[in-house]
Amino acid sequence: MKKTYKIEVDCANCANKMEEAAKRTPGVKDAVVSFMTLKMTVEFEEGCKMEAVMQDVLRNCKKIEDDCEIYI
Repeated sequence: MKKTYKIEVDCANCANKMEEAAKRTPGVKDAVVSFMTLKMTVEFEEGCKMEAVMQDVLRNCKKIEDDCEIYI
């Protein structure tokens, strides 16, 4: 299942780092971050709890860019 989230990030390089962090999160099959639209689209693994996975995605993104935000 895919879901799109509104994000807040300062630059395109940071958005790219967020995308890579999201892709490395267990439960995420794929992720795409668009700096131009300030959106993150996440494709989840089958059977995972999306809310819990997104909390992990946010935590991983904050390790890289502490002032980023994902509106879950």
